[in-house]
Amino acid sequence: MSNCAIVGINWGDEGKGRMVDYLTESYDVVVRYQGGGNAGHTVINSQGKFALHLLPSGIFRKGVVNILGNGVALDPESLWIEMRDVISKGVPLTPENLKISERASLLMPWHRELDSLEEARLKDKKYGSTKQGIAPFYADKYQKKTVLAGELFHPEQLKAHLTDLLEWKNLTLTGVYSAQPFSYSMLEEWLNNYCEKIKPFITDTGEFLSEAQKEGKNILFEAQLGSLRDLDYGICPYTTSSNTTAAYAPIGSGLPSAKIENVVGVVKAYSTCVGEGPFVCEMFGDEAEKLRLAGAEYGAKTGRPRRVGPLDIVATRYGVAVQAATEIALTKLDVLSYMDKIPVCTHYLVDGKRTDKFPFPSVLDSASPVIEYFEGWGCDISGARRWEDLPSAAQRYVLFVEENIGCPITYVSVGPERESIIIRK
Repeated sequence: MSNCAIVGINWGDEGKGRMVDYLTESYDVVVRYQGGGNAGHTVINSQGKFALHLLPSGIFRKGVVNILGNGVALDPESLWIEMRDVISKGVPLTPENLKISERASLLMPWHRELDSLEEARLKDKKYGSTKQGIAPFYADKYQKKTVLAGELFHPEQLKAHLTDLLEWKNLTLTGVYSAQPFSYSMLEEWLNNYCEKIKPFITDTGEFLSEAQKEGKNILFEAQLGSLRDLDYGICPYTTSSNTTAAYAPIGSGLPSAKIENVVGVVKAYSTCVGEGPFVCEMFGDEAEKLRLAGAEYGAKTGRPRRVGPLDIVATRYGVAVQAATEIALTKLDVLSYMDKIPVCTHYLVDGKRTDKFPFPSVLDSASPVIEYFEGWGCDISGARRWEDLPSAAQRYVLFVEENIGCPITYVSVGPERESIIIRK
């Protein structure tokens, strides 16, 4: 049996979905273990191009069982819309290849409303939320004021529970934000339109995973976002509201006994960041726009232009440590082919002193990047399939990154398609 976690090393949007889609050939089960529909994993394969938000990226592999674990913010509305879209493109979804944990909490309609209301209240101090209800959802989960997916099978108890929650939540909506309250009839409509549709997929996934473990099945754990968006170890408060680390995979998946043998950390060949918060290596102006256009850097969920910059060695080294990464997948190396000189942020300056340590969040705004330049390769490398096919300048770039982040780069992606990859093993 092999347990592997695929995680983001930086701010998210590194290309985890394409790596999950690629690696699932060797796995029996793929588990999404945290986060919600607030970010996207873009996958391109023979079946088309997909922007997944909740569905695990192993859904395209025949024979692979995909699980939404108890740590996920389960939005029935977004999930059902996504499921219909994938099914319409010829991808089968059945209770045999998609299973939802009965212990996953439901993201309620009021969570998105509260998210928008709070961002509006914060104005220029906003956190950069995607307004998908993630922060209010996790706040309620830790207050023990959410509904478990399994409660959908117990309608009388569910009705009583929802009535209590509705009374409590309307106090916040009307009292704090002067917003319109929700009614029980609105919840009934939501239950019928979305919850009933996903109900056949809800099951005891903990039991299924325990059996898979006993049978020696290979399990892949899929994370959302990256190290710097982790609730505990990220750039607080500009983080998500869950733990994006590999260490959380056993808890959020529903298999707390799991031992993660391998952690594939995904790093983009340059840096991108969606949303607010400190981004030390950020580029601006024409230089940034050229990189943004070359990499098609727009959010898979929001369509927002991503902030861009050179690869940040300081932040990446920190992310590798937080994730305890055992190997690295370097994605989008091909995007840099247009550059004559390739910038890399090799150190930070804090209070006039050079440092290699990633600073405490409060210090990040005062940090500035130390930039070094590397020779570009000036040719299209998207057809490369072996290490030897890469120009020497591209090889030197990869080897420099590998040495300075302290983790072997075993996968080099040179395009978004499943087969556009070089294996260095």
